[in-house]
Amino acid sequence: MNFNINEHFLWASLIWGAVGSGYFIYGWRQRASIPLVAGVALTAVSFFLPALWMTLASIAIMVAAWWLLKQGY
Repeated sequence: MNFNINEHFLWASLIWGAVGSGYFIYGWRQRASIPLVAGVALTAVSFFLPALWMTLASIAIMVAAWWLLKQGY
């Protein structure tokens, strides 16, 4: 795996890692499994994908978590 680490990758990792950490902490304190898993997934995605794909995957994970919570899971 060839990482192209540039300033865009670092900023995207910082932002999406922080969002994932927030989801994780919220899920932990509320004892809610969906935000907890979404936080772990967002944090993991921020380390392995390039900036554009990381952004798209992070948005998809947040929308999926919101949709699952709206469905009552």
